[in-house]
Amino acid sequence: MYGVAELQKQLGFLDDQFNQLQQLQDESNPDFVVEVVTLFFEDAERLLSELAKALGQENIDFKRVDALVHQLKGSSSSIGAQRVQRVCIAFRNYCEEKNVERCLKSLQEIKQEYSLVKNKFETLFKMEQQLFAAGGSASR
Repeated sequence: MYGVAELQKQLGFLDDQFNQLQQLQDESNPDFVVEVVTLFFEDAERLLSELAKALGQENIDFKRVDALVHQLKGSSSSIGAQRVQRVCIAFRNYCEEKNVERCLKSLQEIKQEYSLVKNKFETLFKMEQQLFAAGGSASR
């Protein structure tokens, strides 16, 4: 896939899991990676919204917050979004400590990392479309 090497090098947005995901894509399912990443975007946005609501409650249910962060960590891991995953790990520790301030800060960090990785993926997919439109192919 064109641009992946650059994306991975740019501040470590992706890890080897993304390479493994790419290897599952073939001619019978040429949009596999885009579909999986799009599902990640949808799931992450739902989880981020639920996290914001949960942390906005007067009595925060830290077990619920931790469960939501755990889901986000898993889905980000499945596409290789390592920076989102790293922030989730720290966030889970703050849930265990019931540290509201650090949880709120972690939510902001996750939103920022999610936004960055989403923008990188959108750029990557646009570059890939342009390459295919020009008659090229994506290398894996």
